[in-house]
Amino acid sequence: MSDLIYPWHKPYWQHLAAYVEQQRIPQALLMNGVAGLGKQDLAMQFAQYLTCLDKQEKSYCGHCASCKLFVAGTHPDFTLLQPAEPGKVIGVDMIRQLIAKLVLKPQYSAYRVVIITPAEQMNINSANAFLKCLEEPPERTVFLLLTERSQTLPATIRSRCQKMLITAPDIDNAVLWLQSQGVNEQQKLLLHLAQGAPIKALAYAQDNVLEQRNGCFDDWEKVAQGQVCPVQLAEKWHKLPAGQLVQWLVSWTEDVIKCYFQAEKTLLLNEDLDQHLRGLAKRLDLNRLFDFYGLLLKDTYRINRQLNKQLLFEEMLIIWSQATINK
Repeated sequence: MSDLIYPWHKPYWQHLAAYVEQQRIPQALLMNGVAGLGKQDLAMQFAQYLTCLDKQEKSYCGHCASCKLFVAGTHPDFTLLQPAEPGKVIGVDMIRQLIAKLVLKPQYSAYRVVIITPAEQMNINSANAFLKCLEEPPERTVFLLLTERSQTLPATIRSRCQKMLITAPDIDNAVLWLQSQGVNEQQKLLLHLAQGAPIKALAYAQDNVLEQRNGCFDDWEKVAQGQVCPVQLAEKWHKLPAGQLVQWLVSWTEDVIKCYFQAEKTLLLNEDLDQHLRGLAKRLDLNRLFDFYGLLLKDTYRINRQLNKQLLFEEMLIIWSQATINK
């Protein structure tokens, strides 16, 4: 099993395996953590373990009829529920179809497993419909809810789930893992940008995200200097991955605030931009900068809703252009 999971998953797998060994399997488990930590991979491993008919010590067998069906993606007692497209909601019709399926008994003697990801994409109606599943759980059924923002889930759902917080591995182990994947440069910077998540950092390296991030920072800096029109830049930016871009803006702004108060370089999230950030810190109005920062924090939630992202970036960049002085 150790060859099949990420190194930082081992303590979580021990915990999950203990549920089975002690016959204390939770009806619903809420797995929370930032993107890029492999929550879904861990949940899929656990789902196969639960449905396996010939469990080994802390592992599934991989050869029984149930395991073969699971690997083929045709197991009748396993459901992966997710939006039709990234960013879309999990609608109430999807939950109703799930409920209709769960009325039937499991077809195999082991557990039936439902993974819902990302769980925060359930809207009010679908969350209320799903709550009925938790209040009147079907027999031998385990729900695994995966989320990056557990606080956005209704308290009525959170309170009925056991919680597992998936955290980033320590930086040295994460760097070693990236090196084992062929990433030999700027591993720590990639990990900082990925909030410590090794899988996301690997994807950043493979997709040359650093180059895109540096280009966006240059544009952001030019807005502060009055060299780029905020509206024109918003038209360019709304075509980029919005959630990732807002995350960068938050980290840059936090670093500018740190630089304003003369923080050490080692405390910055974007150490490679140190000189540029300190230059920005000298030309800002602190009160307006905090207004901009507050808007960014609000937009980290708004950006995942069905909003006009170009207008959202226009608002951000106009407020940002007003936060600086002596252009």
